[in-house]
Amino acid sequence: MSRRRLPPLNALRAFEAAARHLNFEKAGDEIAVTASAVGQQVKSLEAWLGRPLFVRQPSRGIVLTPLGERYAASITEVLNRLDEATARALRPEASNVITVSAMPSLASNWLIPRLGSFREHHPELDVRVSVSGHLTDFAREDVDMAIRFGRGNYPGLRTDLLMEEYFFAVCSAALLNNPERPLREPADLRHHTLIYEAVDGVPDYTTWDRWLEAVGVQGVDTSRSPRFTHTYLCLQAAASGQGVALATNVLIGDYLKAGRLVRPFPHQVKGSYQYYVVCPEATADRPALAAFRAWLLDEARAQEAAAEASRP
Repeated sequence: MSRRRLPPLNALRAFEAAARHLNFEKAGDEIAVTASAVGQQVKSLEAWLGRPLFVRQPSRGIVLTPLGERYAASITEVLNRLDEATARALRPEASNVITVSAMPSLASNWLIPRLGSFREHHPELDVRVSVSGHLTDFAREDVDMAIRFGRGNYPGLRTDLLMEEYFFAVCSAALLNNPERPLREPADLRHHTLIYEAVDGVPDYTTWDRWLEAVGVQGVDTSRSPRFTHTYLCLQAAASGQGVALATNVLIGDYLKAGRLVRPFPHQVKGSYQYYVVCPEATADRPALAAFRAWLLDEARAQEAAAEASRP
């Protein structure tokens, strides 16, 4: 491995603070040194680089050079990562706090309603849910475990299949029992309004068009379907009798159990993506994480059994 070329770290810290504040005095207050000391550290860094990072202007104070702007952005990112890594290192290995990241729809419809059960079994553990739509970066974020929606290829992470996702039609009981437009088989959907979830940026996501093709139904026009941006909006619209929605076993919540929605027929289509529990290999066997992962998998199995029993 080649030797790292690192400038004095104190000088980097002083420069980064000065770049954010564009003021040596404020930077000195932040890092507990004088403005003069900040100026000296910046000069030493500029000498080490052999290039100026600031332009000193009597009327405007200090202004970053183009190089200074680029360098400051990179150094800020590095220092933020160092701060996050240090916070994780300082946290006890036996910590009773578990931070889990999940997508908003999964957190609200599946994870959070079940957390009471986990607390009953593990009152000594505290679960904190971080709701996010982006892919968790365990090296940079203070997250212990994540539930990911994808294909399961996550190098360097302990990966367990949580749930396979299946799509099926749902509607209100009143719509199902309408004698004028019965819903006995998927082909009957051509006589009903289909509620469409608009999903952008997810290739091969199971839409009504894909679902109808998979169950062998043709001639259904979905172009005029009302469209919503979130699953829960589609389910609410269906529960109020506005049409038939495409639901999943993962995000259906308690709509079926409460009788707000029913499945008109048993046909279902497996989605292209599944849900996985992931965490770094280095911490995967930490007792708190192992307990939480085991509970998640048990809950998923229980839901699968209940869903199978509820199929018409």
